[in-house]
Amino acid sequence: MGSMTLKIAFSDFDGTLTLENRALTRTFFDIVDHLTDRGQELVVVSGRSLSWGHFLLTHFPQLNAAIMEGGGVILTRNKRNDIDEHVLIDQGEVQALESVTEELVRLFPKCPLSVDSFGRKTDRAIEFEFMQDEDIQQVLQFLKTRKVHYSKSNVHINFWVGDISKYNGVRAYLEKFRTDVHESEAVFFGDAPNDQSMFQHFENCVGVANIRHCLNRLDYKPKTIMTGAENDGPFGVLNYLRGIQI
Repeated sequence: MGSMTLKIAFSDFDGTLTLENRALTRTFFDIVDHLTDRGQELVVVSGRSLSWGHFLLTHFPQLNAAIMEGGGVILTRNKRNDIDEHVLIDQGEVQALESVTEELVRLFPKCPLSVDSFGRKTDRAIEFEFMQDEDIQQVLQFLKTRKVHYSKSNVHINFWVGDISKYNGVRAYLEKFRTDVHESEAVFFGDAPNDQSMFQHFENCVGVANIRHCLNRLDYKPKTIMTGAENDGPFGVLNYLRGIQI
């Protein structure tokens, strides 16, 4: 792994900071402690909802920011310790998404939106694991005909209107809130197809070992790919961080 000046660790959440069954383990807390002890920052970059970002910043005071909804919104902690929301698409795109969602629900009443969709602003999520393959394909075709973007994570099919990606969210965070940090001083951890914008554009990307489940379907792969069950999910994140020579 060698030496590098690390200031920020950006990381996907599901399957990367949690195990594939979505379990949040003691290792997540070890990751937070490891980075905090070294004066480094953890920023979660997730397809989960805005409301999940509020949960993370509320319950983990060591975290100062989170990039949620696949890069559509940034949450930051201000000097009063309140949480500010920074939406990265315009109001017209937010309204267009609402209209598409209403049409989707009307045309596909058996298409289950995620339980956290009420807490989303810049995207919506579908619980595809409860759908038949044929129904999934029909929904994806609907999104294509409406020219709506979508991506598949470990747990959801997320869809949105506008130019949203995890890389755009990370870039906006560095430009707006961390001008003291160069991209070379940050690393990104991921494990799923919706991490590909980071794998394509970001300088230091690491795939934790469980990325093996989708590696042959990725158009863009991380430069570093960890192997072995001991490097699955959060174990791989922590092992990689421990291997960085300061």
